[in-house]
Amino acid sequence: MSLDPTAYADKGGIPAPIAPGVIPDTLFQAAYDHLYAGEPAAAVRAFHAACAADPALAEAWAALADGARAAGDAPAAVLAYGRAVSLDSGVWSWRFGLAESLREAGRCAEAEAAYQALAGERPDSAAVRLGLARSLVACGRTAEALDEYREAVALRPDNRDAALELSGLLVESGDALAAVELLQPLSRRDPDDVALHHHIGRAWIALREPDKALMALRRARVLDPDDSLGSGPLIAALEAGDGADLSAAYVRALFDRYADRFDRDLLGKLGYAAPDLLRGAVDRLGGGQGLRILDLGCGTGLAGVTFRPLAGHLAGVDLSPRMVDKARARALYDDLQVGDVVAAMEAAPASWDLLVAADVLVYIGNLAPVFRAAFDTLVPGGRFAATVERLAGDGFALGPSRRYAHAESYLRQMVSDAGLNLLLLEPCAPRREKGVDVPGLLFVLEKPAT
Repeated sequence: MSLDPTAYADKGGIPAPIAPGVIPDTLFQAAYDHLYAGEPAAAVRAFHAACAADPALAEAWAALADGARAAGDAPAAVLAYGRAVSLDSGVWSWRFGLAESLREAGRCAEAEAAYQALAGERPDSAAVRLGLARSLVACGRTAEALDEYREAVALRPDNRDAALELSGLLVESGDALAAVELLQPLSRRDPDDVALHHHIGRAWIALREPDKALMALRRARVLDPDDSLGSGPLIAALEAGDGADLSAAYVRALFDRYADRFDRDLLGKLGYAAPDLLRGAVDRLGGGQGLRILDLGCGTGLAGVTFRPLAGHLAGVDLSPRMVDKARARALYDDLQVGDVVAAMEAAPASWDLLVAADVLVYIGNLAPVFRAAFDTLVPGGRFAATVERLAGDGFALGPSRRYAHAESYLRQMVSDAGLNLLLLEPCAPRREKGVDVPGLLFVLEKPAT
C-alpha cells in the first residue's frame, strides 16, 4: 500500500496562524528557545507564526509538527507533517515523523502503510521496524508484530524499550522462555534497571518458576521503593504459594525450542523407551487391531511410529506447535491438534479405544482431571496406557528437573476415584538421566464394559 504524501495536507484543524509577515528565522529561533525551555505550547504558537510568514516553507511546517508532538497533540502533528511532506517528500525524517504521529493519533492502518513504505526503502532501520511493530499491535496483528519486534531488537540489541515491549508480547503469546532469554543479558549489563527485573519476574511467573520470579521481583522492589510497577502484590502472591505448578506456557515454550533436536536427544542421550514399553504392555494384554488411538502429548510422533500398526485411526495432540509440525511430517497421523490433552479428551466423549501417554504425565502434577477425562473419552472396554516417573513416598512432587514424579499409592487412588480398572501397574525405566535409568511406573487402565 503506497502513501500519498499530500493526504494529510490542507485538512483543517490547524489553529489560525498568528503574526503574518514576521521573518521566519527570527520566529524559528524564538520557537526553538521555547521548545528547549520545556514550553511546547509557546513553541507551537511561534512555529505557527513562521508558517504564516512563509506558507511554502516546508521546514516551518515540519518544525510546527515537531512542536505539536512535543506538546502531545498527535492529530495536529499529523496535519503539519503532512503539509511538510506535501511540499517536500524527499526528507526522510519528516516522513518518519508523519508515520509516528499517525500511530500516536490512533490511526494504525495508515501508520502501518507509512512504516511499510519507509521499511521498503530502509529495511535496516530499527526505528522504522519498531514503529511498524507498534502499529501492528495496535491493529491486533500480534504474530506479524512479533516478527517486526524481533527485527528491531536484532538491529538495535541495546534498545531496551523495544526489548521490554517484545518480552511482554512473547509472554502474552506463550513464549515466556524467550522473554527471559531476551531480558537477562540486558539486566546483567544494567543491574539497576527496575523495569527489566520486574518483567523478568513476570516471565518467570508465566513459566511457573516461583523461586526465580521472586529473586527478580524482590530486586525490582528494592530498586523501586514506591512500587510503581506493582512488584509487591506479585511477591506476596508467590510467597503465599501461588504459581508453583508447571504451566502450559512453560511446556509449550520448552518443547517448541526443543523440537529440532528432540528425536536425536531423546533416542540418543536419554535412551527414550516409553513408547516401546507401552506397546509391549498393550500387546501382552491383547491390544487388538484397527483401534481408534489418541496419542496424548504426541510430540514429534515417536509413539505414533510404535502404535500406528494397531490403529485404524490415529490422532495426536500436543501443546507445542513445532512438535506437531514435526509429527505431521511423519505422515503417520490421521488427525493432529495443537492443544491441551485434557481438553482434547473432554471434547470427544466415548470416542477412543486406546489412549497413549508416553512420558507425558511428568508435566502434570494433579492427575485427577486426566483420569476423569480418560474415563469419559474412552469407549466401554477402552484402555489408557501411560508412563510416569516414580515417587518414593505419597502423592506427587515436582523435582529439580521440572518434571513431576507420582507415587504408586497416588496412582491407585486416582484410578479408583475415576472409576477405571487397573489392569497393569509395574516398574519401568522410560528414559535415562545423565546415564542413569530414571525410575518409573507403567500402567494400563480399562474403562468398565458396563
